[in-house]
Amino acid sequence: QVQLVESGGGLVQAGGSLRLSCATSVNIRNINAMGWYRQAPGKQRELVAAINSGGSSKYADSVKGRFTISRDDAKNTVYLQMNSLKPEDTAVYYCNALIVVAGTVESWGQGTQVTVSS
Repeated sequence: QVQLVESGGGLVQAGGSLRLSCATSVNIRNINAMGWYRQAPGKQRELVAAINSGGSSKYADSVKGRFTISRDDAKNTVYLQMNSLKPEDTAVYYCNALIVVAGTVESWGQGTQVTVSS
């Protein structure tokens, strides 16, 4: 499994910005896809954004135009830049990694809390 360490969460006012980071324990080029998920209290975990090894990305409709996922291969790190934050973005954000080699290995980070006040 891949070890993932998230950082960058915190408390921010509505309209503000945060950048989440997810550092991997392996060469990020060997990871097929990485993503950010979030889970709010009483709700299911949902995909926020994902990026594959080719650099293609996708976003949940609720964050399109506000969030940007990116990767720095030299630092083995994936980022989630979150702008124009809304109270409904409040959740625990989790980093996810998928490696497909004769099967799928999925890894999760410990999560980082993002709280957006109105």
